[in-house]
Amino acid sequence: MRLLLFGLLIHCAAWASSAADQIAAAVLAAPKDMRSGAAVLGYNDKGELVTLRKGENDLICLASDPKAKAYSVACYHKDLEPYMARGRELIAQGLKGKERQEKRWKEVEEGKVAMPKGPHMLYVLSGQGYDAAKGEVTGGELRWVIYIPYATPESTGLPTTGGSGPWLMYAGTPGAHVMLGPHM
Repeated sequence: MRLLLFGLLIHCAAWASSAADQIAAAVLAAPKDMRSGAAVLGYNDKGELVTLRKGENDLICLASDPKAKAYSVACYHKDLEPYMARGRELIAQGLKGKERQEKRWKEVEEGKVAMPKGPHMLYVLSGQGYDAAKGEVTGGELRWVIYIPYATPESTGLPTTGGSGPWLMYAGTPGAHVMLGPHM
């Protein structure tokens, strides 16, 4: 048990790693040709979200939250930042799942939160952790999301349930998006 606990502590400590490691891990979610120019948001020693690197292209990458149970890094088009930032704020306020989504959608519809008309990309790389020596997310799995606000099955020709191919999640809402992933 002690070895397992020690291993988990090492594993979790890697999430709160140096700025350089956070940048290296976060950009792995991005397409290779966009990594070097992406802005990167990560965490300082106090656990606060800060800008680790200013960007030179339209992509923002987000390091894995050291307080989260799961390891996940993401990159998305900069026009999605107000929507993504509001999602992070709502999580910090204790709102999760459906309640968080519906609050954010209402704020988009009221003009309080900007949401681009789309389509705009989000790349998510989830795994067990980050191996700085190898420069890779261990057990990593990449999925792609294309935000198309208010998209419907009728406007896209996509089903609203996952299975063997792309599908439309949250159809008809400001957060409507096409899900694409390795298990499709």
